Amino acid sequence: MNKPKSWTLKSIAKELGVSNATVSNAFNRPDQLSKSRREEILAACKKLGYFGPNKAAQSLRRGTFNIVALVLPDSVEYMVSDPVASSFMRGVSAVLEKNGINLLLFSGNNDNLNNVVDFVDGFICYGRPRNLKLVEQLKTVPKHVVTVDFDIDRNASVNVNNQQASCDIAKHALQSSDDHVAILGLRLLDDNVLCRVYKHHEFEAGQSIAHQRLRGYYQALADNNIQLADDRTWNIPESSERFASIAAKEALSSTPRPNVLLCMSDLIALAAMREAISMGINIPQQLRIVGFDGIDEGQRFVPKLSTVHQNSEEKGKLAAHLFISKEERKALIDYQLQLGQSS
Repeated sequence: MNKPKSWTLKSIAKELGVSNATVSNAFNRPDQLSKSRREEILAACKKLGYFGPNKAAQSLRRGTFNIVALVLPDSVEYMVSDPVASSFMRGVSAVLEKNGINLLLFSGNNDNLNNVVDFVDGFICYGRPRNLKLVEQLKTVPKHVVTVDFDIDRNASVNVNNQQASCDIAKHALQSSDDHVAILGLRLLDDNVLCRVYKHHEFEAGQSIAHQRLRGYYQALADNNIQLADDRTWNIPESSERFASIAAKEALSSTPRPNVLLCMSDLIALAAMREAISMGINIPQQLRIVGFDGIDEGQRFVPKLSTVHQNSEEKGKLAAHLFISKEERKALIDYQLQLGQSS
């Protein structure tokens, strides 16, 4: 027998002298053949180097691939090292795996969903991508989309009330109209720089988590008749100790020194607490600090961090369930204040 360079279902059936359906049944519908007949067909195919119908071609014909692309707001390397993002991804993968669906991680640093759109069943987008081109593509891509922590002009989303939660935790830290407050913000600007943020900076109107939390802080300050100085807000480009420590040191070296730090993530808050302790500043007597996320490290730290706890793993599970069910609804998950000794 002359073996072709590449077997197809049709050519292998012809080689074996059987119908296309017989070969297809041997691989995909074993109940349609006797055990001995199936084993005979499979053994012959293996000998010839044919290992079944092309799965990619089958998926293209069906229009389903059992693959979901998880669009991340930043690089995969950065996101898998972040405890909040890792917890979310764990929740997504737990549900998808139980349903025989594979997960493809799509970096927010890419700028074209077309690279994968033809090979996935749809997208779960975790946080507004920093690349705004991806946001526009998600609005029109002809596949199912579930967004998390932001909304687009599509119906399926999972959110936490970031504005109300940040307002609640800020009010816990604030005591009087004489408080001197600084905000350590996370990605308030699209620019990847660590800097102070002033009123002349153009803020995006409302979709990002950072701006939702910032509005919550502003509301808490207004409710307590506290004026935030124009130079007391920092943009931290990523939730890491390296950048947060620099911002915290600058904030705590300011005059007058703030006695309240409102931090947009627990990692930022923990870095600020370490910096304050190294500077001999007593927490909470001289400095009250609050965070956001509820990571385990914050609850083990001494003093224990006051923060907003959002169950990121459950958020991931809910997003995956919404994707599988194709349910078009905006889901809002609960949050809880975890009050420690840092405020």
